[in-house]
Amino acid sequence: MLKPLTLGIYNLSGIMFVQAVLVLVVILIGWAYQAIQPPPPKFCGSPDGLPVTSPRIRIRDGRYLSYKERGVPKDTATYKIIIAHGFADSKDCVIPVSPELVEELGIYLLSFDRAGYGESDPNPKRSVKSEAFDIQDLADQLEIGSKFYVIGISMGAYSAWSCLKHIPHRLAGIGLIVPMVNYWWPSFPANLSGDGFRTLPEQDQWTLRIAHYAPSLLHWWMTQKWFPSLSLLKGHQGSYSHQDREILQNIASTPSVFQDKARQQGDYESLHRDLIVGLGKWGFDPMDLNNPFPHNKGSVHIWQGYEDKIIPVALQRYVSKRLPWIQYHELPDSGHLLAQANGVTDTILRALVLGEKSSITDFT
Repeated sequence: MLKPLTLGIYNLSGIMFVQAVLVLVVILIGWAYQAIQPPPPKFCGSPDGLPVTSPRIRIRDGRYLSYKERGVPKDTATYKIIIAHGFADSKDCVIPVSPELVEELGIYLLSFDRAGYGESDPNPKRSVKSEAFDIQDLADQLEIGSKFYVIGISMGAYSAWSCLKHIPHRLAGIGLIVPMVNYWWPSFPANLSGDGFRTLPEQDQWTLRIAHYAPSLLHWWMTQKWFPSLSLLKGHQGSYSHQDREILQNIASTPSVFQDKARQQGDYESLHRDLIVGLGKWGFDPMDLNNPFPHNKGSVHIWQGYEDKIIPVALQRYVSKRLPWIQYHELPDSGHLLAQANGVTDTILRALVLGEKSSITDFT
């Protein structure tokens, strides 16, 4: 039989063990909380922030949007086109349009840094809907007219889809170039979206799942070192087609001085929030949209590469079948960077503003 003193020692040891476990749990919770907290953004133009080197306008909620104008002057332009750049890109995105076409048609090009990118202020309330009104505010502040064209490239396509939903009365036409798809759109058949999802590298599948189901963990996932995250940011060549790799080699031979500015306010406000918004709940299903141009006074186009390894071609085909008023163009030998191929952007612009039939190989 144990003596009372011995029992007291055992009880004390047990209490100390429980206390130690509780302390460890508290430490782990504190560490986990700190790990998932994104760093504060580095605002451009603030006293201790980054310099402002581009023109900016202030929009209705007080944020600043940075922009870049190209082409003919807006006051003499026949066609005015706003470009929403893709993932990890900026207003300085290079769209190889021939100067001859710009002058011939009178094209004014307006690109801007989407919220949190480049020199545009982050938007803590960023949503699919807010992207459309950022574009509308930009157009109004720069007085480009009551109607304009919008081109959304890759991830920037959700900005263009949002315009179709929220400001269709302001649109002269929409071009969706290799547009991102949200695998959780309600209208996608489960087997189709599932098959498309499984074509992605496994690390990308996990990243997209976290962005959709557990967005508060995405910053941790994208910055931890234990597991691979998004393959595109790791420079994996397997994510690109043969044509894409050739284009990337050409781009690498003439690096842009603006290349590092896209993410300068922090990856969370640019890349991570882009994934969270684009893969989250949109508030509408694009495949329920109505034709904004029932009298053929404008048009909507999707341009997709058959060899695209980032956006599954089967899902784009499904979208185009559900929305027959969208003109679907599929380039058989192209990948995700199809707009960088020789002459393709000229063809895209002619189709968008003139309604010309493409002269490139037959599209499906």
